[in-house]
Amino acid sequence: MIKNIDMVNALIARNSMKLVTAPAPSDEELAKALQAAVAAPDHGNLTPWRFKIIRGEGIQQFADLAFRIRQESDEPFTEDKLAASKAWLSEVPLIIALGCKMDYSNTKIPEDERIIATGCAVMNLMNALHLMGYGTFWSTGIATYFEEFQTAIGFDPLEYRFMGFLAVGTPKMPIPQKNRKSYTEFLID
Repeated sequence: MIKNIDMVNALIARNSMKLVTAPAPSDEELAKALQAAVAAPDHGNLTPWRFKIIRGEGIQQFADLAFRIRQESDEPFTEDKLAASKAWLSEVPLIIALGCKMDYSNTKIPEDERIIATGCAVMNLMNALHLMGYGTFWSTGIATYFEEFQTAIGFDPLEYRFMGFLAVGTPKMPIPQKNRKSYTEFLID
């Protein structure tokens, strides 16, 4: 049995880090983190999680598409929000788009359980990257909920539930620590 309190303490200290820059994880590190992701609990062994790796010029294409769709929508960003979001993504060295494959032929296992399993896989991925010293930020902003965007990046809404994307890289500053509530506040008698 593995007992490592240092890893538990590292997980307790985990926090989202939006401001990341190069370098991103190496291919070997990313492969190990993705392998940790697919170790998530999965009722019925449906393996619903899907990941799309976006690097290099692909990030600019991803950003251009997302911002174009957002700005053409009924809810465009303000000029300040648009500029800040573009500046943020311009420094992100790795994006992992996240999806849940919806197998509608399987009526035994509820849709919610597939989404939960995918969320668990994403958390495993984030924790693995955190333990390797990288920062991650799970974004559901910009154009996540626009079907045109989902389809364009390969997550057809008839087949997948697009769940946003991870921005991954080296933290630009020490990861800030939150004052988290005690677990005792969430226990039910």
